Amino acid sequence: MSRTAVRERIEALAVAPRYGVFLGLGGVLTVVGLLLFILTLNGPDADRAWHLFHVNWIFFTGLAGGSVAFAAVQKITKGHWSGLIIRFAEACSAFLPVSFIGFLVIFSVGYSHIFPAMEGLPHGKALWLSHGWMFWRIFLSLGLLYWLGFRLIKADLVPDLYELQGLVTGRRARLWASMLRGYDGSPEAVARNDEKIYRLAPTYVVTYAMVFTVVAFDCIMALQPHWYSNLLGGFFFMGSFLGAHTLLALLMLAGGRELRISGLISPKQRHDLGKLCFGFTVFWAYLMFAQFLVIWYGNLPEETGFVFSRLWGPWLPIGRAVFLGMFLIPFFGLLGVMPKKLPITLGLFTTISLVALWLERYLLVVPSITAQAGPVFALPELGPTLLFAGLFLLSYGAFSRLFPMISPRLAEITLDRERGHVHTALEFDHEEGAADYVSAEAMERRRRSR
Repeated sequence: MSRTAVRERIEALAVAPRYGVFLGLGGVLTVVGLLLFILTLNGPDADRAWHLFHVNWIFFTGLAGGSVAFAAVQKITKGHWSGLIIRFAEACSAFLPVSFIGFLVIFSVGYSHIFPAMEGLPHGKALWLSHGWMFWRIFLSLGLLYWLGFRLIKADLVPDLYELQGLVTGRRARLWASMLRGYDGSPEAVARNDEKIYRLAPTYVVTYAMVFTVVAFDCIMALQPHWYSNLLGGFFFMGSFLGAHTLLALLMLAGGRELRISGLISPKQRHDLGKLCFGFTVFWAYLMFAQFLVIWYGNLPEETGFVFSRLWGPWLPIGRAVFLGMFLIPFFGLLGVMPKKLPITLGLFTTISLVALWLERYLLVVPSITAQAGPVFALPELGPTLLFAGLFLLSYGAFSRLFPMISPRLAEITLDRERGHVHTALEFDHEEGAADYVSAEAMERRRRSR
């Protein structure tokens, strides 16, 4: 397949209306989860439902923010290897508005069910952790972070929208036209847009670390206000960054089948992503041990109580599962080269890591606020979990229907660097032709516009 044919095929696939499974499954999970959540709120287990609402908000907010951070880091480091798959991470930004609404719901309706009464604290600490101060602190922090994230993703989308605008019609064409105002594809416009990307990317990364530190302190540490750890912020935002990598591995495998580009995603790219998952898994374990070590040798009751309540008694099985799933299993599973390259093993170990990350968030939050003697998972817990999972799939699917899920310009850079793989594997997954996805008239208009 010639270089021009490859480029045209990628362009056609980029605007293909896909991810129907995400939208369908996401809709079902959202409706079922919302019904279960509402039913639980009218019963005696309302507190348990709100606790899991908080856990899932923290988990999925971390994944969305961390995925945008992945894209920002790729821009900072000029990581050309990720050009074909970076849009799979950027699409997670569609969950950020849902996250912001979830934050408003927590602080306007669920606050009394989640946060303890800030009584018996020193005046300064009580004021800092009061509802009003905490709300505005997180409100402004998340607002700034999400605004930077949207501007970064838009700047990376604009060149692709300009290139592909002849292939879309209707609502998408109007949306793209509004986003393309001020961008005419000239060398000057391209240079300005690139400068914007390289200015926004490091700004987002620094803001991400600061804002997610605030989220960790206010939404996790404040649940047990007498406990404190200076390292919790770094532990939280780096855990979210690890989760973004493991999620991207799964989205890459799913997107390869969904968009029929599995032949383009080389074992080397899976290996590169697998190495990042492995490396940040080790870094997560380092942060966990560094935090534990200081608490252990300090042996202060206000610090050790948080650890003992999670690593002793009825919560110990969850703690063991977190350690196994977040470190031991992915560490040994992804230690070799071949497990990183094979889709089945990469998918298996990243799934285990992602599930363990959810359990870690559960373990950080629930023991601090529950009246239960140990972990319980029933309908009150199931509702919010299904609701957030469904909303995440829906928002991701909505992004795929509005914007190109492949960047032709970035994919071409990646493929140029792996031309040997392309020549041997690139007949794509199917030979049905671009007409299955885009009309022949649209393709002809695209050719004439070149």
